[in-house]
Amino acid sequence: MLEARIPEGPLEEKWRKYKANAKLINPANRRNYKIIVVGTGLAGASSAASLAELGFNVEVFTFHDSARRAHSVAAQGGVNAAKDYKNDGDSIWRMFYDTLKGGDFRAREANVYRLAECSMGLIDQAVAQGVPFAREYSGYLSNRSFGGVQVSRTFYARGQTGQQLLLGAYQALMRQNGGSNLTLHTRHEMLDIITLGGEAKGVTIRNLDTGAITSHSCDALILATGGYGKIYYLSTLAMNCNATAIWRAHRKGAFMAAPSWTQFHPTSLPQLGDYQSKLTLMSESLRNDGRIWVPKAAGDHRPPQEIPEEERDYYLERRYPAFGNLAPRDISSRAAKERIDAGHGVGPMKNAVYLDFKDAIKRDGRKAIEQRYGNLFGMYQKITGIDAYAEPMMIAPAAHFSMGGLWVDYRLMSNLSGLFVLGEANFSDHGANRLGANSLLQACVDGYFIAPSTIMDFLAEIKPKKNQENPEWEEAAALSKAEVTKKLEGLLKIKGNTTAEEFHKELGQVLYLKCGLSRNQKDMEGAQESLLALQERFNTDLLVPGGASEINFELEKAARVADYLEMAILIVEDALQRKESCGAHFREEYQTEDGEALRNDQDFKYVSAWEYIGENRYNLHKEALDFEFVELKERSYK
Repeated sequence: MLEARIPEGPLEEKWRKYKANAKLINPANRRNYKIIVVGTGLAGASSAASLAELGFNVEVFTFHDSARRAHSVAAQGGVNAAKDYKNDGDSIWRMFYDTLKGGDFRAREANVYRLAECSMGLIDQAVAQGVPFAREYSGYLSNRSFGGVQVSRTFYARGQTGQQLLLGAYQALMRQNGGSNLTLHTRHEMLDIITLGGEAKGVTIRNLDTGAITSHSCDALILATGGYGKIYYLSTLAMNCNATAIWRAHRKGAFMAAPSWTQFHPTSLPQLGDYQSKLTLMSESLRNDGRIWVPKAAGDHRPPQEIPEEERDYYLERRYPAFGNLAPRDISSRAAKERIDAGHGVGPMKNAVYLDFKDAIKRDGRKAIEQRYGNLFGMYQKITGIDAYAEPMMIAPAAHFSMGGLWVDYRLMSNLSGLFVLGEANFSDHGANRLGANSLLQACVDGYFIAPSTIMDFLAEIKPKKNQENPEWEEAAALSKAEVTKKLEGLLKIKGNTTAEEFHKELGQVLYLKCGLSRNQKDMEGAQESLLALQERFNTDLLVPGGASEINFELEKAARVADYLEMAILIVEDALQRKESCGAHFREEYQTEDGEALRNDQDFKYVSAWEYIGENRYNLHKEALDFEFVELKERSYK
């Protein structure tokens, strides 16, 4: 049932072979095909602009008040490309292997190689769009390293790389919006997919200003709505980030792949109190020059300046000498948690570790550090009141990136025909752990380079349909609108005394404690019981003031939390069935003698893909992972 559609042949020829054989559509006929894009982050904006430039009729929806408010701006540190500008041994193959190894060998070889291959053209395109990458004195683009690699392949625009890349994509989007091929709708949220005969043929949308619910038809649908890390409540994601679009697609037949693979970023600002609703991400690039440590003595509460060198534990350098402070995110986060849990945590809540730039400032001078990270240091001081040039930053792990997402084949199409899923909303490239600076890369590559070819190839196989004149489509659209209306009215009618925000906070605490950085059978079984009880209380105690025919942020939040409650149950079920440790999925029962993840390639060398069959019930499908070009090895960074 799961056909990945990976082209035959050598690894380095698969993508070229696919494009060479992909079907095309005459430019004069492209305007007859309608494509809907949901989401205006890097993946959504780039795909919409690219497809409109090709001549397709594109309609774009975002719940933001401006397309450039999308969360891609939060990816600060850089974007990877295997250009080997530093002459330090980088190559497409090395980037492919680093990414595959970084994901603990739980991704498709073909998809990962294509990501590395397409990275070469992305940087050139971004420069042509005006993205102000950092440059050396000679004028060449500058590079730095990120976790899990031993080369410098990360291109960056100070600590604003995501924002600058998104501005480039946004300008391309708005250029098309000013023409005749693309129409952009802001403040519109997708709440359902309309299907005909098992194919995605439209969406049901709610106007967030008026509450009006409308249906829109298409020949192909793109979801580029980001990840679901906000399900943990306290995360690095913006408050509005959610899983509703992909979850509603899942309920309509799209398989959800590896939902339990969620990354915890090691360099977030720590929680400082119960009043917080999100955490702030500090770029991983800081680990190039910052050294991470905790006091050697548990319970040592002295200020960091008073702790001498011999009483500091640079635990990443001690445990992973080959990579040190640039160990991959999952390993670095677990190592921090282990030290904090052992009583070595620092800060007001003793839930952080130090990121210290003392040695880098002494070696390179303060001015050099300011040039590399000045805006990040300024942001840190604005939030904490601490001058990180004078004393160490405090950092802690926080829920961040979703490696899981809707299942897609090599073409980035879901098992639901006509539904394409791009960027973080799909599962395709990162396996069980994402390497830093590959998120911006995937979003851009999916939108600029892959989707235009694969979607045209798909559309060339079908005739454009005037769905508005199709009675079957009208019936399906009316049914979808009725379902959405019923769900929203149902939330309004509960009239309890607990807000959606309070339920979300409680949900996040359950997941953090019982299915977070580390998991075990007993805790996760307890989480299942807690989540079912929480879902039952939500259905009887929820309070949503106001009505549906107006701006109602509480109603929007309630609908999203309802989806989160369902998804959380699947996350735990997925984690329970995978009886191994791999990447960000660390089962305490399955670890090596020195506390590292212990994979089980014999029984779990697959991607789990879940089919929705009813309320909190799912069927598991397995996509076997075949490794033809690399040898499976124990993942070691020592």
